[in-house]
Amino acid sequence: MTLRSKPTWRVWATEEALVIYGIGTDICDVRRIRASLDKHGERFAAKVLSDAEFTTWKARSARWPERGLRYLATRFSAKEAFSKAIGLGMRMPMTWKLCEIANERSGKPVIVLHGGLKEWCEGKALTVHITVTDETDYAASFCVVETTP
Repeated sequence: MTLRSKPTWRVWATEEALVIYGIGTDICDVRRIRASLDKHGERFAAKVLSDAEFTTWKARSARWPERGLRYLATRFSAKEAFSKAIGLGMRMPMTWKLCEIANERSGKPVIVLHGGLKEWCEGKALTVHITVTDETDYAASFCVVETTP
């Protein structure tokens, strides 16, 4: 006779237990971003990026245009993933400029929200986790949004 022990799972409850509100992912073809830049110039970047992101994009593009392109592609992808995770897509209060992808000193990407989008997310007590990556022709992002039950 074989005895099987039941797995023991411990969940440490805290006052601030979070549950998943939504997840989103996006993969972006960097060549499409390049084509949009070629066609629309800086107007495309200005439409997608916050003021702070636009400044960073300009600086990176001046030093190394390919790096600026990848920066723009990862921001585009991250904002798409976030918009999917919150369930709005690109509808108000979600706009390109109200959602900013910044980095902590460690390099970890974080989402900084502004205006009505910030108020909307605060009203739902949302916590956001984002990751971005790029490789040759693609930029990809994954977003997890949590809330309190």
